[in-house]
Amino acid sequence: MARKTPASGTNLPVIPFSRIDCSGNELNYVREVLESGWITTASKAREFEDQFAKAVGAKYACAVNSCTSALHLACEAAKIGPGDKVFVPTMTFTATAEVIRYLGADPVFLDVEYGSCLISPERLADAAKQYSKAKAVMPVHFGGQAADLDPIIKICSKHGLALIEDAAHAFPSRYRNKMVGAIGDATCFSFYANKTITTAEGGMLTTNNEDMFSRAKVMRLHGINRDIWKRFTTAGSSWEYDVVAPGFKYNMPDLNAAVGLAQLERAEAMRDERQRCAEFYYSALQNCRNIDLPLRPDNMRNHSWHLFWIVLHPDAPISRNVFIEKMAEAGIGTSVHYKPLHRMTYYMDRYDLNAADFPNAERHWQGCVSLPIYNSLSDSDLATICSTIIKLTNSRRITS
Repeated sequence: MARKTPASGTNLPVIPFSRIDCSGNELNYVREVLESGWITTASKAREFEDQFAKAVGAKYACAVNSCTSALHLACEAAKIGPGDKVFVPTMTFTATAEVIRYLGADPVFLDVEYGSCLISPERLADAAKQYSKAKAVMPVHFGGQAADLDPIIKICSKHGLALIEDAAHAFPSRYRNKMVGAIGDATCFSFYANKTITTAEGGMLTTNNEDMFSRAKVMRLHGINRDIWKRFTTAGSSWEYDVVAPGFKYNMPDLNAAVGLAQLERAEAMRDERQRCAEFYYSALQNCRNIDLPLRPDNMRNHSWHLFWIVLHPDAPISRNVFIEKMAEAGIGTSVHYKPLHRMTYYMDRYDLNAADFPNAERHWQGCVSLPIYNSLSDSDLATICSTIIKLTNSRRITS
């Protein structure tokens, strides 16, 4: 696909950091919803749940309005509550930890492996010994690569920990050729606008545990014990319902689910194209001085390739912030994933966190820059991105 020149007077990048592809059946399925006369949670949401559960090999799927909602529902269903401890990586978006605070529990932040930003099973094992009454662990499948789940599962079994996977980046990802989504007690996915598939806003909780699914489904919509769609659309159905718990408003409307169904049909094809981009980056940047690339997985097909980043060395001729500015001037959008949670004021102050305790996360965050990676990037686009990176990181010192 040829690069598009921005309209005159705009500041849009020629190569944006993210670009949505809705070239499949999105419009057709949305039209079906609009013509049905029922646009909130109904048959399309149910179909999306069924198809997504089938795609990841899980027994149950619960569609919600965000991955944050899915994580909250999973933690609530796991009976996490006040005073409980939950292990999370510091290198993640705040949603991973904030849902723990919703329930009055406390996140215990762990450093990550440099090069993958994944929780280390060895570090988790040490933390589980230190916090003997911890309730759960929430590994983040960072960038689309699955954490090393087999040893994590053994640790969970030994210490009685629930395994709630944050798979916001990880569809369609695999762990040892098994789809992420049917491995832990619950797995939570994001369909935000820049994710590997999108519903504009949305998420999904998958599980093989019927009790967790049943609880999440009730709590998803105000703690009501009956399917609202069936109450209003099934002939002879009683109006009466009961509220069995103080639930939430987390349901996914059919309009969003319609987009998700169309995206799901092309998920593997789009993943293949993102892998093409990753392979281009590895090849073109492998000898580039002053940067580190992500650790290359043994099996590229197990990775969803939601993110591809570089890490500028501390002695590189350009700082991370200036690098981002220069890339923007060249018409290339970038991002940063993430400022670690131990550096966020709320968590830092509440838990008295010290950056020195997270050396790998610090090393990553101080120089990380996420590059564009999506299916419509052409080889010409990728060549432009890589040549610009090489020029900026191999030149004399750039300060502005």
